[in-house]
Amino acid sequence: MIRVKNIEAPLTADLEVLKQLAAVRLKVPVEKITECKLVKKAVDARRKNNIHYVCTLDCRLENEEKICFDKDVEPAPHEEAYVLSCKKTTVPPVVIGTGPAGMLAGLALAEAGLKPVMLERGRDVERRKKDVDTFWQSGNLDIVSNVQFGEGGAGTFSDGKLATGIKKDKYTRKVLEEFVAAGAPEEILYLSKPHIGTDKLVTMVKNIRRKIENLGGKYLFEHQVTGLKQKDGKLTALEIRKGEGTKDVLPCRHAILAIGHSARDTFEMLYQQGLNMCQKPFAVGARIEHKQSLINKTQYGKEKINGLCAADYKLAVHLPNGRSAYTFCMCPGGSVVAAASETGRVVTNGMSEYARDKENANAALLVGVDEKDFGSKHPLAGMYFQRKIEESAFAAGGQNYKAPAQLVEDFLKNKESRRLGSVNPSYRPGVALSSVAGVLPVEIVKTMQAAIVEMDKKLHGFATPDAVLTAPETRSSSPVRIVRDEKFQSNIKGLYPCGEGAGYAGGITSAAADGLKVAEALVGALDAQA
Repeated sequence: MIRVKNIEAPLTADLEVLKQLAAVRLKVPVEKITECKLVKKAVDARRKNNIHYVCTLDCRLENEEKICFDKDVEPAPHEEAYVLSCKKTTVPPVVIGTGPAGMLAGLALAEAGLKPVMLERGRDVERRKKDVDTFWQSGNLDIVSNVQFGEGGAGTFSDGKLATGIKKDKYTRKVLEEFVAAGAPEEILYLSKPHIGTDKLVTMVKNIRRKIENLGGKYLFEHQVTGLKQKDGKLTALEIRKGEGTKDVLPCRHAILAIGHSARDTFEMLYQQGLNMCQKPFAVGARIEHKQSLINKTQYGKEKINGLCAADYKLAVHLPNGRSAYTFCMCPGGSVVAAASETGRVVTNGMSEYARDKENANAALLVGVDEKDFGSKHPLAGMYFQRKIEESAFAAGGQNYKAPAQLVEDFLKNKESRRLGSVNPSYRPGVALSSVAGVLPVEIVKTMQAAIVEMDKKLHGFATPDAVLTAPETRSSSPVRIVRDEKFQSNIKGLYPCGEGAGYAGGITSAAADGLKVAEALVGALDAQA
């Protein structure tokens, strides 16, 4: 096949129009193209009077050897398939956690014939959605089942963004193809900024579970790992606490540890049991919320353009104080959501449904933090730093899981907000107007203030006076890294740290891809023993 890049196409173009444009570029009659596949599609909005798509297509045609190659026409690269098989039938491996990393690791092991046991401390995604909705409506937090804990992981209640900075290879391709097979939109295979949406994520997660079960895998919900048993530095069993409070011991020689970035009690247990881990820098800040119409007008020149969904943005600045700030997890047409998982602590996150059609846009405005902010070299110091901020936010919000909120104008002037403007905060169970600055470290606040001013120069309207800051955003990524060797094992042999919680990924796609790599390493170890 021939790859044709940089095809400029109108927003209304379908695959047939793209095929015709590719034929023009290839200088062949369109009927000579026997197969055409859309590989990439991105919006080019640099010229507001000419917003269009830029596409890449793979085309199969007669007499391909006669095509003249140039910078935009080249042979389509060979795509290696992800295939995993195990030579040896053994005691089923265990996957601890069913977020993106755990799900894809479990699926790979199941496809290899290993019938994995999937342990999840939370509930299945259907019940979990009801628990989360109850929390958002009433403020009654369920510490077992929430935005952080349960089938699908934290990514289930997000925008479902799949864009990633990691290499596009057989692992990322496998991830996207499995997501589509489970119900995600097919467009995620070619959009430059793919997303699924929370409403579609729930169905997708459930279907992946069914596929694993059909292959012989077993799911155990409300089963939290509370201890490790080992002999001579090797894993032998897992101590389990079940939902009803009973305890059990599960024999286990190989386990993938995909616990997510918020399993703080598990981090503490693992540290006490001698698992090698260290601090990892991350970022904290608040959610900033604007009218989506403002973002559309800034990015597209109009509040709405047929054929385009809600506009997004990505901003970063490096400031004179030596710190950097950036926007993260931008949710067009979305909501700011309550993402607490511990009693007496408030934390926010962002979420969009597939349509991205809500009134507001939101993004995390974050500042990087590390050991100098934590004030300790302890491996879990970053986690305790997060907890302190979340406890301050709980108090500032009224101790009922409302979040402290402040208008941008007041935030820049260091004064509490007393009334809202045109932006109606989307956070549920509600906000308490006060001072966001009061719950974050002083240096973080100063950096955010300077960043808002600088970012407004890049995205006019970012510093609009009645934009709303809702705090805090503390769980941008894991505060720890669980050390693993070149074979993906920890210092406790047979235990494979994996995904975002272990410090090796930064989003749905990268975490899921890491799950596939770790599953591959585990199968390799089993084959070596055969």
